[in-house]
Amino acid sequence: MRFQALATDYDGTIAHDGVVDDDTIAALERVKTAGYKLVLVTGRVLPELLDVCPRVDLFDMAVIENGAVLYTPATRATRVLAEPPPPSFATRLHERGVAPIGTGYVIVATFVPHEKTVAATIAESGLPLELIMNKDAVMVLPRGIDKAYGLNAALAQLQLPAEAVIGIGDAENDATFLRRCGYSVAVANALPELKQAVHHVTTGARGAGVAEFIDRWLRNELNF
Repeated sequence: MRFQALATDYDGTIAHDGVVDDDTIAALERVKTAGYKLVLVTGRVLPELLDVCPRVDLFDMAVIENGAVLYTPATRATRVLAEPPPPSFATRLHERGVAPIGTGYVIVATFVPHEKTVAATIAESGLPLELIMNKDAVMVLPRGIDKAYGLNAALAQLQLPAEAVIGIGDAENDATFLRRCGYSVAVANALPELKQAVHHVTTGARGAGVAEFIDRWLRNELNF
């Protein structure tokens, strides 16, 4: 078989307002039943992901913090892939009025309209950091750490080539990992620039689009 795994973003792709509906969960279960691997690729930190997604167990691997951390649901093992910014960085953002600020093992995150303040703080710090946008989310990670980096680490652990993976997403931070996949998909609600860069765009939005694609894939209705 050409494709052996499905790698999917969370928010805006399988989830709407943080929730994955029953039909989408059932579609993901069909992927597993058919013998394929599932990889979650998200910007969320682990505690909030576990809080909003009760079926993390469906995934063979979760790439979290936008590529900085791997989580294996079956064993609950966590593998941090990069050094975090020093605590003084988040402190400086707070001093400049940036709020809220969320942190994980590596990531420092906030929301628009703070992106210019965050970019200026990165520049002034001299630290090897970069700003990554995810619609209205503003993420700070070590330079070179993105969803593609995390996916590469996950696939190495699963012993799968990127060419054997179908990727699906909706936002600008998904573009890097979708380019790594052998086949790329955007849901109907995805940003226009992402839709233009993928192999396939679903008719349905978010989870409905993911389920639509999964069923067409499993019925061999797509021309890969």
